[in-house]
Amino acid sequence: MAKKSRDNAKAAKKAKAVKPLKKKIKKLEKALAESQARTAAPRVSPLAPTRFPDLPEIAGVAFAATAAGVRYKGRTDVMLARLAPGTHIAGAFTRSSTRAAPVLDCETKIGRKTGPEEGAAILVNSGNANAFTGKAGQEAVEAIASSVARAVGVPQARVFTSSTGVIGEPLPHARVTAVMDDLTAQLSPTGMEDAARAIMTTDTFPKGAMAEIEIGGHPVRIAGIAKGSGMVAPDMATMLVYIFTDAKVAQPLLQKLLSELIDETFNCITVDGDTSTSDTLLLAATGQSPAPEIRTRRAKTTQVFADALRGVMLDLAHQVVKDGEGATKFVEVGVTGAETVEDARKVAMAIANSPLVKTAIAGEDPNWGRIVMAVGKSGARADRDRLAIRFGDTVVAENGWVSPGYDEATVAAYMTRPELMIGVDLGLGDAAAKAWTCDLTHRYIDINADYRS
Repeated sequence: MAKKSRDNAKAAKKAKAVKPLKKKIKKLEKALAESQARTAAPRVSPLAPTRFPDLPEIAGVAFAATAAGVRYKGRTDVMLARLAPGTHIAGAFTRSSTRAAPVLDCETKIGRKTGPEEGAAILVNSGNANAFTGKAGQEAVEAIASSVARAVGVPQARVFTSSTGVIGEPLPHARVTAVMDDLTAQLSPTGMEDAARAIMTTDTFPKGAMAEIEIGGHPVRIAGIAKGSGMVAPDMATMLVYIFTDAKVAQPLLQKLLSELIDETFNCITVDGDTSTSDTLLLAATGQSPAPEIRTRRAKTTQVFADALRGVMLDLAHQVVKDGEGATKFVEVGVTGAETVEDARKVAMAIANSPLVKTAIAGEDPNWGRIVMAVGKSGARADRDRLAIRFGDTVVAENGWVSPGYDEATVAAYMTRPELMIGVDLGLGDAAAKAWTCDLTHRYIDINADYRS
C-alpha cells in the first residue's frame, strides 16, 4: 500500500513537471507556425498594379527566359535579350566600392569605342549576385559572355551581363551556359513580360512600363522592365533596369540623356537606404524606327523623346518603391523653399530614409515631430521658425510651432490612405526636390532575416 502511494506521488510530481514543458512546446510550435506563415511564398504588394502592362514590341529586340536552377529548381531565373545590328547602348551603374563582377565588366564595355555593327545581347540571372566572389566572379562573367556570344552571334565585347541575389557565393555559371540553346530557341519580340519575371528576387510582381510618341510623323516606342524590392537607395541605378527603344540615337547623346534623367528618377527613390552591389541600368536604342534621328540635346524632338523616356523611368522607379519589402504605403516627400537643390535633396532623402518616419507611417501615426527631427539631421540649412510641414493638403506645423488650425483626427484619417504626400517648406529660397519612399513594417524583417534560406 505504501509503495503504491509513493508511486502515485511520483507520477503526480512528474505530471506537474511536464505540464509547463507542454505549454512551452505549444508556445514554440505556435511561434514557429506564425514565422512560417510570414516567410511563406511572397504576398503580392498591396500597392502593386492590377496587371502587367501591355508593352509594345520594340523592333530589333527579342527576349527569352528559362529556368536554369541558379539557386532554386523550377524557378524562371535567366533572361536573354538579343539586340539587332545598329543598336547603341548606354548604361548607369552603382558607385558601391564593392561592385559585383558583372557591373565592372559592363562598365568597361560601355566605355569602349566599339561599333554597334554586329548587334549585342543582354543576359541576366537571378538567385546569385556574383558579388564579392573574387577571381571566380570574373571567370563566371567571361564564361557566360562567351557562351552568349557564340549562341547569338555577336562579339563578346557586346555581351552585357547582370546578376542579382545572394552576395558572397560563387555563381554556378555552368547552369546558365547549359540553358543557352533553350534560350536562343525561345527568342521572341513578345517575350518581355517573361524576361521581367526572370529577374525577380524578393519582388512580388514583375515591373514594366512603356511610352509611344511621334517624331517626324513616325512612331517611336520605348519599353522597359525592372527588378527591385530591397537594398534600394539612390546611387546611380538603384536596381536592375533594362529599357529598349527603336529610336535612332547615337551613343553619346543616349548616354547624356540617361545620365541626366537618372537624377530625376531612380536617384530619388529609397526603400531601406542600402545600395546594392549590383545596380545596373542599360538603355538600348535599336534605331529601327523610320522616325528621323535624334541628333542634338537642344532639338525639340530630343526633348519630346527625353520626356517620354523620363516617364518610363519614373514609372519603373515608383513600381520599385511600391514593391518595397513589406511596403503598405507609397510616400512622396516634396521639399520646397530650400536655398539650393542639394539642400532640398538632402532634406527629402533624410525624411524618406528615416526609420522613425517610416515606422510612424506604417502605424498611420501623423507624428510630424519626426519630420522636424529628419530636417534637423539632414545637414541642410534650415530655420526652425520658417519651417512648414504638410501631410497631404493639411498644414500641421508652421513658424516653429504646431499650426493653429491643426486637427489630428483629420490628419490621422489621411494617414490611412495607401498613397501619401509629406510636404516641407524650408522658407529660405526657391529650390525644390522630391523623393519617393515606402513605410517600414515587420514584414521587412521577416523577409531579410531569412533571405539566404
